Order: sequence, then structure tokens, then C-alpha cells
Amino acid sequence: MNQMNYQKKLDALLEGITGVPRLLLHSCCAPCSSYVLEYLSKYMEITVLYYNPNISPEEEYRAREEEQRRLICSMPCFHPVHFVEGAYCPNTFFHTVRGHEKDEEGGERCFLCYELRLRETARLAREGGYDYFTTTLSISPLKNAKKLNEIGEQLSEEYKVPYLYSDFKKKNGYKRSIELSAEYQLYRQNYCGCIFSKKASLEK
Repeated sequence: MNQMNYQKKLDALLEGITGVPRLLLHSCCAPCSSYVLEYLSKYMEITVLYYNPNISPEEEYRAREEEQRRLICSMPCFHPVHFVEGAYCPNTFFHTVRGHEKDEEGGERCFLCYELRLRETARLAREGGYDYFTTTLSISPLKNAKKLNEIGEQLSEEYKVPYLYSDFKKKNGYKRSIELSAEYQLYRQNYCGCIFSKKASLEK
């Protein structure tokens, strides 16, 4: 069975948009959000949700948060872009991935982390009356876009808020994010965020 082309699905939706829908966009960091904001702000009013209890240590979390805020203030976007910070509670992440500490990067532990962050995004999207929710995570070549979209679809049904299917690395999205990171001199971290990804990065 052929895998769904999430970029084509997104293109079709954007072509049919009328008005200016509100999107709650989960973001892991400023570099990953840069291209997504440039791209989607042409069509939507975006609120960036920085919800990442997986990131350790707290100094790293705060550095990424500050860069996210700085980018939103610095980068011109067609429609307004807002910022909201989620709760930072690392114990929530550790509880979620308990028993998967030794999983390979990109495996089940990561999928649990995807769901943790997307679930909070879906919950807040319903609470805030947003038209769509999605995440910047699919822009990374190291993230499983198929799994992200499957989780998003399940949560969309549960929370009754449409999920914006995406594979933001397509159409040179990842390349553009690197260009924008250079243009705005964004801090680009060398590991995903959790202590397990940092350990894997150091071992490499």
C-alpha cells in the first residue's frame, strides 16, 4: 500500500482555505519553526505553543524558549503569530517514557514523546477554539512523519479539532529552515532535547 503524501494533502487543504483560520502550532525549537511560520502564516493566524517537557537540562529548555520568542519578534509574517508557553514539567516526560529508556533513537520512546506533546497541543486547541493543530516536528529528517500524522489523526478524532497533516521537510522545507536559521542567527542544538538523545549524540 502506498504511503500517503502528506504534503499533497496539505497543499490541497491550503488551496481551499477561505478566511484566516487559527492554527495552534506545537514547536520544538526556533530553527524548526522558522520555515513553518514563513510557509503557513500566508494562510493562517498562528499561535506557537512551546511545550517540550522532554528537554533537559532546564538551561537548554530556556535557551530554546528564548530563541523561539526572539524569532517570532524578528521574522516578518503575513498574518499575526503569537506565542504561548506550555508547562515545563520534566517528570511528565520521564513518567511517559518509563520502561523505554534504552530504546533506540527514533523508536517507541520517541513515539511516546510525540504523543505527549501532540496530546497537549490538541487539548489546548480544543480549549482555545482553534481551527487546526499541528507540529513542526515533521520538518526534521530524523522524525517519523508517518507516525506523527497517525498520532495527529487519532488525537483529532479524540479532541474534535482538525489536525493539519504535514511533512514539512518536503518542498525543501528543511533546507529553508537552515537558511532562515543562518539569516536570524538562531541557536541550533546538536541533539533532539531529552537526556537520551543527548547521550546518543555524544556517543556518535
